[in-house]
Amino acid sequence: MNFQTVSILSLTAFIAMESAWHAPTAFCQESLGSHENKSANTSKKYELVWSDEFDQEGPPDPKNWTFEYGFERNEELQWYQPENASCENGKLVITAKRERVMNPFFVAGTKNWKKNRQHAEYTSACITTRGLHSWTFGRIEVRARIDARKGLWPAIWTVGESGNWPDAGEIDIMEYYQGKLLANACWSSGKRWKATWDSARIPLSDFGGATWATEFHTWRMDWDEERIELFVNDSLLNTIELSQTVGKHDNLSSPFHQPHYLLLNLAIGGTNGGDPSKTEFPATFEVDYVRVYQSTFDK
Repeated sequence: MNFQTVSILSLTAFIAMESAWHAPTAFCQESLGSHENKSANTSKKYELVWSDEFDQEGPPDPKNWTFEYGFERNEELQWYQPENASCENGKLVITAKRERVMNPFFVAGTKNWKKNRQHAEYTSACITTRGLHSWTFGRIEVRARIDARKGLWPAIWTVGESGNWPDAGEIDIMEYYQGKLLANACWSSGKRWKATWDSARIPLSDFGGATWATEFHTWRMDWDEERIELFVNDSLLNTIELSQTVGKHDNLSSPFHQPHYLLLNLAIGGTNGGDPSKTEFPATFEVDYVRVYQSTFDK
């Protein structure tokens, strides 16, 4: 999500950050059954170690968040920029707009999708704790309201600090696109830039459809050295056993035994987001709070 005007130095840094995240492949659960299971961590006690309640008006707190800039991943349509994220009335509001902005990295004739578009037709924001805060194990809880209209792709997710994607590991506490709510994790498949996925994809209609999406809900990840459990409103959506997530590329350890940083974003279109052309903008992704807990065993 966006905070302050980008400096020339920041712009230069972002040119070097070519990423290829979020390209789903195997291990997809389409049924609702996974979120009927009971958590294995119900007896664990947690204490709050970090939070942002977004109570200060204006840009997100720079002590907690940095931001992405420009085209980032998945051939998405939005241009990420700081001014599309702000704290208002005790909530973080990420606003996606239909507006044309110049691409300063444009190169005519290149095959690089980040550079062959002279303009972006949409803007939005992605904020991240990268370089500021990261955690290994514990509980992350986010209360938020998504926009479930066509072409929109909100997400609450983490990426490991060490290694390229997907070797670093990715945990999607929440993704929504094309009528489905997702709870995922991915890791190395052994091929560069190709991930192995464990995904639960549940139709939004199973929760109450468009009406459900107009309300705030609480997404949660419980994560320890054995498994990751992903919830919405205390309903278990997916369990990822870490014994099955051993990487096959840069190292032989699970990418989920290292610190992960957090990202919040509202993407548009791209490889999974769908067609936004008939959607009325602006669109918003609102976050009431982010809270991180750890048990005495996690520290």
